[in-house]
Amino acid sequence: MAGFVLAYLILIALLVFANASFVSWNDLVRSITSPAIQNSLYLTFLTCTVSATLSVLFAVPIAYTLSRFQFRGRTLLDTLFDIPIILPPLVIGLSLLILFNAFPTSNHSLESWLNARGIQVTFHIPAIILAQFTVAAAFAIRSMKNTFDQISPRTEMVALTLGCSRAQAFWKVTLPQAGRGVLSAGLLAWARALGEFGPILIFAGATRGRTEVLSTSVFLEVNIGNLSGAAAVSLILITLAVTTILIIRLAGDRK
Repeated sequence: MAGFVLAYLILIALLVFANASFVSWNDLVRSITSPAIQNSLYLTFLTCTVSATLSVLFAVPIAYTLSRFQFRGRTLLDTLFDIPIILPPLVIGLSLLILFNAFPTSNHSLESWLNARGIQVTFHIPAIILAQFTVAAAFAIRSMKNTFDQISPRTEMVALTLGCSRAQAFWKVTLPQAGRGVLSAGLLAWARALGEFGPILIFAGATRGRTEVLSTSVFLEVNIGNLSGAAAVSLILITLAVTTILIIRLAGDRK
């Protein structure tokens, strides 16, 4: 068993080491101080934070419903929420593009309806947030459902017998117990949004200075042949991802 652990651990370590060894300190500084990468970094933090917040807002009531209530079609509903996790990312991006620009028809699409009201989604910042949210929310729902499954409903039942309504029991009893789980779900959604690439590329594009986030920065740097710049941006992504995962682990392990 130790052999399997070491083999996979060595593979991951070598991937990170290979990336780091390909980048000089000057390459890293040049990438961080580049106006394009700085704008990409700012847009990444902005969109990931918004999409993670939206993911938690949707995940809490959905996960609570799936965890606490039994109803007809519950298994099907639970399965549908896993579709963004299972589908290839490019399929999600293509589906979002078709939904907004060719449904129900190309002349009377959702995008044209929004454009008539001065709102632009496709190939703009809202498309980045929507693409990230579509996938990140599914992970947040799964995380929050596990949290609610581990919280005994007995305390809620006691609160109900003491005169609380179902909503009061949720807000005053259950949600405070799930506080650490909410934090973990939010950080997990943020990390998932950070690594999202396929849906963003298809639905929002990779326009430098407008819809460029760190994941698409790597794509753009590779396209222009700047492998050292792409590796430098990859190191930034790795650092952010590892930091986020460590916070999730620490938040989950604390007693």
